[in-house]
Amino acid sequence: MTIMLDPLVTAETWAREGRSVAIATVMETWGSAPRPAGSHLVIDGEGNFEGSVSGGCVEGAVITEALDVITSGAPKMLDFGVADETAWRVGLSCGGRIRVYVEKLN
Repeated sequence: MTIMLDPLVTAETWAREGRSVAIATVMETWGSAPRPAGSHLVIDGEGNFEGSVSGGCVEGAVITEALDVITSGAPKMLDFGVADETAWRVGLSCGGRIRVYVEKLN
């Protein structure tokens, strides 16, 4: 049995350990979306992560973008959805759309 920790508690712990951390938050969803608005995924500079903002390849894309946010310090708003030509690749072929905000924890 896997116990999922609160991602925000994990982010705080990692930051106290001196790790660089980004927080991804689901801001909006439309149609079929696996995680509701307010869901979090935290990512450290090594690519470790806790939590979830979606499923499938969306998580991988968010982690990649989060690593860029950690490096640059500039937040990003990410949109994934069926209208996007990458929808099939990121796992949203059911017609859902999500907007995810990624920011570096300071």
